[in-house]
Amino acid sequence: MIRVVLPAHLRALAQVGSEIEVDVPAPVTPGAILDAIEQRFPVLEGTIRDHVTRERRALVRFFACETDLSHEPLDAPVPAAVAAGLEPFLIIGAMAGG
Repeated sequence: MIRVVLPAHLRALAQVGSEIEVDVPAPVTPGAILDAIEQRFPVLEGTIRDHVTRERRALVRFFACETDLSHEPLDAPVPAAVAAGLEPFLIIGAMAGG
């Protein structure tokens, strides 16, 4: 099971706590994690990545093991600690403004 931490607005939308678990078959990639999240919580489909392009939305960031994975390909493997369920995959809502 992959541990995922969602930002507050997505937790409220999905009506879940701060951390969820999803079953992701190997190879574990950010794209596979997002597929599992959207399958388990259909209300989140389109909130993290675009419906059509399937690309990460501009104000959403991915982190794992203190590393920003936001600009990595969605089919790149996540760190081993995330794949093993030892560390969470973090989805963070970025802040913008001035």
